[in-house]
Amino acid sequence: MPNCDMCGEEIEYAVVASIEGVELNVCNKCAKFGKVIRKTKPQVKEEKTKKDLVRSVPQREKIIQILVEDYSIKIKNAREKTGLKQEDFAKKINEKASLIHNIESGKFEPSIKLARKIEKFLNIKLIEQHEEQHAETKGGSSEGFTIGDFIKVKK
Repeated sequence: MPNCDMCGEEIEYAVVASIEGVELNVCNKCAKFGKVIRKTKPQVKEEKTKKDLVRSVPQREKIIQILVEDYSIKIKNAREKTGLKQEDFAKKINEKASLIHNIESGKFEPSIKLARKIEKFLNIKLIEQHEEQHAETKGGSSEGFTIGDFIKVKK
């Protein structure tokens, strides 16, 4: 239910009134302080229970792109095959040499955008497609304990 913009009282329906040049949603009592513009219809709320929300979640598949685990070794080996030094390679892909050094030593994980740029230049595969599936959750108790099982509420 909405609340009156002036007194804060919970109301079934609001009256839109112009009070000191401002349009407010107010209750019938507060409407007398301004000029009534219109009355709104009572709002009917459809209550959704927690079970309805859980059951309405459809099964979704999400495809994400992830960097391969041995990216640093692959980049270093491919760069060395081309005969380029880190500085020359960095210039060719318009990046800093220190960044290339950190990537090859495994200290820095490149973004997907940078990994794509390196993939294209060195003609190697650094990014994998990974598919996540989120199964539909049904209401009811789950096996095992939940955090709520361990909480004690003081009364």
